[in-house]
Amino acid sequence: MDKNRNYFIAIGLSVLILIAWQFLYINPKMERERIALEAVQAQTPANTTGGSIPGAIPGTATTAVPGAVPQGAAREEAIARSARVVIDTQALSGSINLTGARLDDLKLREYHETVDDKSPIITLFSPAETPEGYFTEIGYVGDASTGAVPGPSTVWTAPEGAKLTTATPVTLSFTNEKGVVFTRVISIDEHFMFKIDDTIQNATGAPIALSTYGRVTRFNKPVTPSVYVLHEGFIGVIGEHGLEEVSYSKVEDNAPAQPGKTTGGWLGITDKYWAATIVPPQATPYETRFAHFTDGRPRYQADYKQDAITVAPGQTTTLNNLVFAGAKQVPLVDGYEASYNIPKFDLLIDWGWFYFITKPMFKLMDFFFRFFGNFGVAILLTTIVVKALFFPLASKQYASMANMKKIQPKMEEMKKKFGDDRMGMQQAMMALYKEEKINPIAGCWPILLQIPVFFALYKVIYVTIEMRHAPFFGWIQDLSAPDPTSLFNLFGLLPFAVPHALMIGVWPLIMGVTMFLQMRMNPTPPDPTQAMLFTWMPVVFTFMLSSFPAGLVIYWAWNNTLSVIQQAFIMKRHGVKVELFDNIKNLFSRKPKPAE
Repeated sequence: MDKNRNYFIAIGLSVLILIAWQFLYINPKMERERIALEAVQAQTPANTTGGSIPGAIPGTATTAVPGAVPQGAAREEAIARSARVVIDTQALSGSINLTGARLDDLKLREYHETVDDKSPIITLFSPAETPEGYFTEIGYVGDASTGAVPGPSTVWTAPEGAKLTTATPVTLSFTNEKGVVFTRVISIDEHFMFKIDDTIQNATGAPIALSTYGRVTRFNKPVTPSVYVLHEGFIGVIGEHGLEEVSYSKVEDNAPAQPGKTTGGWLGITDKYWAATIVPPQATPYETRFAHFTDGRPRYQADYKQDAITVAPGQTTTLNNLVFAGAKQVPLVDGYEASYNIPKFDLLIDWGWFYFITKPMFKLMDFFFRFFGNFGVAILLTTIVVKALFFPLASKQYASMANMKKIQPKMEEMKKKFGDDRMGMQQAMMALYKEEKINPIAGCWPILLQIPVFFALYKVIYVTIEMRHAPFFGWIQDLSAPDPTSLFNLFGLLPFAVPHALMIGVWPLIMGVTMFLQMRMNPTPPDPTQAMLFTWMPVVFTFMLSSFPAGLVIYWAWNNTLSVIQQAFIMKRHGVKVELFDNIKNLFSRKPKPAE
């Protein structure tokens, strides 16, 4: 019993330390970082000299941005300063910059910044001249014998009135001074995948050699710092090197990450819900780099450079790239992996360590959503399925608890008999367990096995875009965000804002009540320390989960409710009295009923 008491004390102290760490250090640190980042973005000196394109590709010189405008200039002004081809699909709006044939103006029509459909739509790409600059670019590296090759400053030619739609690809062209003709056909599907097919025609009298490169570059990073359960930053499956996830801070503090030369794969930059990636030609070896550059404007860049190819005189060569730029919808990402044979493209979504649990759980929830049209209902039904799968283990857990409860009188007699003789007490307890055929640790295994399931569900709710702005019922309009109500302003009846640390909403309170009832299914421990932890644990978890996504809190409350029903059923089946109401009555009575 002393050993169990120490376990409870350790657990309680750990929880209190984590909560204190979150509220006293992590939350203030995140707020300071957010304010500092906004200040840096607002005070960055204007780029009136034309600036440099971020991060030269290996083997190329840094090239100036033609017609650069001050960084503080409006996004629309920066877009208007260059010739462009309009992008117009059901999912995307924006334009292609003919200087560099760069994708640097892209908005996601189906996604808004808030749950209000009248709020601005999400902006993914912006011109390099703006503070929020973010773009992708495909170009070439040549030498003196090749002549000028398409790069950041190359002005491509497009047919008059060209517009990129799902039905009308756009053809761009560039011919250099030596007669090498570059033709680029850009097409887009109904979602977020661009195909970039380049044809190189060598009209010179000698062979030419050149390399293709691609890059995803951004000048800022998310204002909200990443959390430990989610990767945001550089990402890619680099051939035989496999999945590479490199944080912004890692390249800020160290040299560029360079996995090494390989073939096959993809690379780019990922946010929580959005991503921009390039899939290079899969048969030609290439080198990858994830880097942070500080010359001029700080910026982050994921790029690749392929080995040189040779085009004989009078011959033509075709190269194919894919660019994904948009929302990380699970069925869509999986579909691209299958249809374009992109290696492990589904890892663009951060399923985490428990990938083998997390993704099937999403599939189950998505199935229920497609049937009922509400992800909150899907969470409730998924919880029932999970409880059903774990019922045999839970049955053993509660049966063990019931049997332990049956032998409580015998254990109390043993305490009186052995007193301070701990060794004798332990031996007598083991003999009693053997006689009664009780495994004292049987009740722990179901809890341990359910931890990965709980974490997997947390990942599903937190990282999948399908949960973003997904409503439940009533005031819950976004299952991926915390409950917006608070006890401390009477759930909005009082006209004042509540500090973040005191946002204890309706669903966290419901969860706390269900956890309280679940813990009161068993008698209060006789040890005062254990009893204190027993009493205060629901309160601690109510505060701790108040900042969690509402979907997860709803899951926990519903799971607790099902657990209470399940435990009561199993205890009755084993002939053990359900003392829930007696335990609650004893808790509030002046003279608690002594433990039997």
